[in-house]
Amino acid sequence: MVPRTTRLARTLAAVLGVLALTACGPVLGGAQGADEERPGTAVPSVADVTPLDDPRSWQGAVDVNLPEPEIRPIEENPTPTLPATVTDAQGTEVTVEDTSRILALDIYGTLSQTVFELGLGDSIVGRDVSSSYEEIEDRPLVTQNGHELNAEAILELDPSVLITDTSLGPWNVVLQVRDAGIPVVVVDGERSFDNLASLTQEVAAALGVPEQGKALGQRITEEADAVRAQIATVAPTDVTGQLRTIFLYVRGQANVYYMFGRGSGADALISAVGGYDVSSEIGWDGMKPVNDEGLIKAQPDVVVMMSKGLDSVGGVDGLLDQFPALAQTPAGENRRVIAMDDSQILSFGPRTADVLNALAVALYAPDSLPAEDLL
Repeated sequence: MVPRTTRLARTLAAVLGVLALTACGPVLGGAQGADEERPGTAVPSVADVTPLDDPRSWQGAVDVNLPEPEIRPIEENPTPTLPATVTDAQGTEVTVEDTSRILALDIYGTLSQTVFELGLGDSIVGRDVSSSYEEIEDRPLVTQNGHELNAEAILELDPSVLITDTSLGPWNVVLQVRDAGIPVVVVDGERSFDNLASLTQEVAAALGVPEQGKALGQRITEEADAVRAQIATVAPTDVTGQLRTIFLYVRGQANVYYMFGRGSGADALISAVGGYDVSSEIGWDGMKPVNDEGLIKAQPDVVVMMSKGLDSVGGVDGLLDQFPALAQTPAGENRRVIAMDDSQILSFGPRTADVLNALAVALYAPDSLPAEDLL
């Protein structure tokens, strides 16, 4: 049976099938190639910047790449209570007896960072391509062609437990790992503000540190709520003043162009930073190939997208060449594009507060961003 995915995970799973052979080849055009990593730059707190008098007046694109995350374990080297028996997100009862060799894999690196924040990072033996921060960079990759799981690489590491969701594939690799006798815990594939704490607790319960999971989930939620409160002080409260915002998922080299709408996860992100989610107004549900009609109806003030997606079409010029209709919108006229590193923008999890803050600054005070982020 195909595993049930939800919201963002379902959206991304659909496009990953198209991109499996092409998405991680050379990115065509743009300043940053797929194999080049632009150093992250610090973003000021939205509480410390002066918002533009009229955020719609800003002209130019920004490309935000946050610095590596600061790993702050809720407890150093906690002692797991084992065996830990849990019923995972797919209804499978799993018993974990050993957490000495952990794999935590998903499309954004959220799960691996969660393990580090729980204080069990020293037990992680491998990583996915999105997990690239300093503390984990020396662990071998178990993904290939971008986000494709490699069964041989996983089994060679002899993990004592695999924690994953449904955002990576092929799914038969996960089943192969389970058939090899390795406990596999499938956690919630949804990425939203509603499950920041519960997703953290799922990971923690499987690893025998439930109390640490409660504490970490509370910290993540409180930090996100604090940033949202700060954003509320600078974002327009009247819907007529909110920036009309759309989220595009683009992979030019694979000829993949989608607009994410209601229920995709991108809508929650837009609303959280005080933007006006146009998809609800125009009835754009889930994920659909973008077209001229949709762009004209949307009339966005701002386009939000992933950095490598923007690079893949040759930057803003290439995006406007690909979609002349976009040039007929306020976003196109002002070249108002906000790009953010692919592994950060929709990750939620431990970096939620940082992502919200960065997007809010890019929306309301882009002149406060480091010069390296301005295109």
